Amino acid sequence: MAAIVSLRNVVKRYTRGKHSVEVLHGLNLDIETGDFVALMGPSGSGKTTLLNLIGGLDTASGGEVSVAGERIDSLSGGQLAKWRARHVGFVFQFYNLLPQLSAERNVELPLLLTSLSAAQRKKNVQTALAIVGLSDRAKHKPTELSGGQAQRVAIARALVSDPTLLVCDEPTGDLDRATADEILGLLQSLNREQG
Repeated sequence: MAAIVSLRNVVKRYTRGKHSVEVLHGLNLDIETGDFVALMGPSGSGKTTLLNLIGGLDTASGGEVSVAGERIDSLSGGQLAKWRARHVGFVFQFYNLLPQLSAERNVELPLLLTSLSAAQRKKNVQTALAIVGLSDRAKHKPTELSGGQAQRVAIARALVSDPTLLVCDEPTGDLDRATADEILGLLQSLNREQG
C-alpha cells in the first residue's frame, strides 16, 4: 500500500528574537493509506508542529513533505491553500465553530471555496451531518449544542469536502472521558468505513 504521508529529513525551526529553536530534527515518517495514527508525547515535543506540516498549515525549514502523492513543501502559499482545500479536513481541540452560524452553516463553510452549486453544497452538508449522527441538530447554533455535539459538527465540517486525509489535533482534549471515548470511536469508525 502507498504512503499517504511521507516525510524525509524534515526540520522545523522557529526564530524567537535572536534565538532559533529547532522543534523537528531530520524527521522521517511514512503513514500508509488507510492508517489511523496517534501522535503522543509531552507538551512542546512538536506534535502540533508535525500535524501542521502534514496538513499544509505550516512549512518545513528543511526536508521533503509529501502528502497524497504531492510534494507540498515546494508549493507556494496560494497553491498550498488550494491543495489543502482539496485534500485535508481539520478537527481541532476547541471546535473553531462560528457561534452565530447554525451547525449546517458551519459545516458548509469549506464548500464555499468550491464551485459546487448551492443544492450540491446542501446535499453534502446533510450527508456529513448524517454521518456524525447530527441531522436533527442541523439548525442549532454551537451554544445550543453539548461539547460532544459541537465536536461532531467540527468533524462533519472536516468531512464535508471528502478530504484525502483527516488531521485531528487533540480532538478529545476539551471533552469529558465518556464523550471523548465516543468521539474517538466515531473517528475510528469513519476510518474503517469511509477510508
